[in-house]
Amino acid sequence: MKTSTLTLLAFAASGLAFPDPGGHEFRAPGPFDSRSPCPGLNALANHGYLPRDGKNLDYEMINKAAQAAYNFESGFYIDAVNMVFEFNISTTNRPNETFHLRDLARHDTIEADGSLTRNDIYFGDDLHFDATVWDPVAKDLGLDHYRDVDRFVTVDTAAKATQNRYGLAMSANPQFNASELWKQFQYGTTALYLLTLWDNDHNAVPKPWVKALMGEDRIPYKEGYTRGNVTKTGQHIQAMNKAVRGAIGLKS
Repeated sequence: MKTSTLTLLAFAASGLAFPDPGGHEFRAPGPFDSRSPCPGLNALANHGYLPRDGKNLDYEMINKAAQAAYNFESGFYIDAVNMVFEFNISTTNRPNETFHLRDLARHDTIEADGSLTRNDIYFGDDLHFDATVWDPVAKDLGLDHYRDVDRFVTVDTAAKATQNRYGLAMSANPQFNASELWKQFQYGTTALYLLTLWDNDHNAVPKPWVKALMGEDRIPYKEGYTRGNVTKTGQHIQAMNKAVRGAIGLKS
């Protein structure tokens, strides 16, 4: 696996690209498609694992898509989907069963201040990708510095980049809401993107993969991503969250 990963990265760095899987080619959303503040979910729709319009989704759709693309265990997203219905944020005609991706942008429910890729609702738009937010994070992650000895984003690097993002958001947003929910999940999104793309052989994530998923809402197949043979579980995300928090001195 280690040799294979390095070979894939070298291939991608050469300017060549791997193809997307058949039937799951990347397609950017159109003006009437629904998307969320979450790059990982958006990527599932952009690659056709979820309906490409991002509308009228149910739990089983999310479950199957996450298994197929990211190798998450069955049930991994059940708590997150249940939150959609508990917070009553669905705008579909079956609000207790389905939701649109855009519904996840309802502030202080699932979406919260301090996103790595979206601005705070205080500034008017917490839904769409914002380069002015992401670029400093990408710089802290070293995504534009790709060398043989510096090809990966580590837990420490990711944790500190997220910590810096929170500092910038808090200083810029006079209404930044550090709610109890936010405190509970503040580093969970970082743990999630790391686990989604994790390379077990290097205990880190290839930089081009982070750049594609977080910066383009795209699964980095062209950069050599594979979902791996290890099924990702709830225990894995708990361990990753603990590692991320521990990297900056927070208790789990």
